[in-house]
Amino acid sequence: MDWIERIAEIRRWTRGGERAPHKPLLLLYALGRFQRDGNRPIPFSAAEAELKQLLKEYGPPRETSPGYPFHHLTTDGLWLVDTRHGPGSPGPGLRRLRDSGAAGRLHPDLARALAEEPGLLARIARHLLDAHFAPSLHPDLCLLAGLDLETSAQAPKPAVRRDPAFRARVLMAYEYCCAFCSYEGWLDGTVVGLDAAHVRWWAFDGPDDVANGLCLCAIHHKLFDKGVLGLTAERTITVSARYAGRSQSSRDLVLSLAGRPAREPQASLSRVEQDHIAWHSHQVFRPPART
Repeated sequence: MDWIERIAEIRRWTRGGERAPHKPLLLLYALGRFQRDGNRPIPFSAAEAELKQLLKEYGPPRETSPGYPFHHLTTDGLWLVDTRHGPGSPGPGLRRLRDSGAAGRLHPDLARALAEEPGLLARIARHLLDAHFAPSLHPDLCLLAGLDLETSAQAPKPAVRRDPAFRARVLMAYEYCCAFCSYEGWLDGTVVGLDAAHVRWWAFDGPDDVANGLCLCAIHHKLFDKGVLGLTAERTITVSARYAGRSQSSRDLVLSLAGRPAREPQASLSRVEQDHIAWHSHQVFRPPART
């Protein structure tokens, strides 16, 4: 059985292209628990707060419930839920899950494959990360999910079909300067601290071209992918009102960006396309924006 294909076929709620990474987040959390505890049942009462935090930080901007993936993942043949009354999930309602003593676990066939096949857990986790989240978020997401993909005896990363020249083209387009803060830096002739950020994430059909790229310093890249920073249709920078920073450095590095025009690429090269800006505004940025 090809478990990667099974994972790729997970049924997800969709509406107008909105992100719905609820089931992938539950699976990453369950894989982290499997690394530590094997396939012991995970009581919803114990997992609720951790799942809620994962959804808050890495889910869509709208508020969502940890009961949704805990119940609905059972339809994909990867996850089982039992209650004190017997097999089967009582539904996605939080009170029902709590009061029934609901507990979830990976399907025994998947758990058996994970135990018997070295590298499978890492391959599944990396597939979920690549398919649903921006690369800058992977390390922190793994940490929050309790996943250790570095020190476990797992297979190396699979090849990812990305254009290796994307970074070079984007950095050149913005003349090796952060589009938000104008940072630029070199070490022995090599650019340091600058990234080529996808506006529409590669995992959601964002192309590897300059019209979908921004040259950002490492901190603004992370904040852009977390939804702290965004762009308007006029390509001015937005800052989420949900972001709080009291220090002078937070004011200088983040809050002062609100309403500032983003740096433009060289005149002969493509500006970020409006469709990609709109996708980021609806799927990643955390509204409302500061005025």
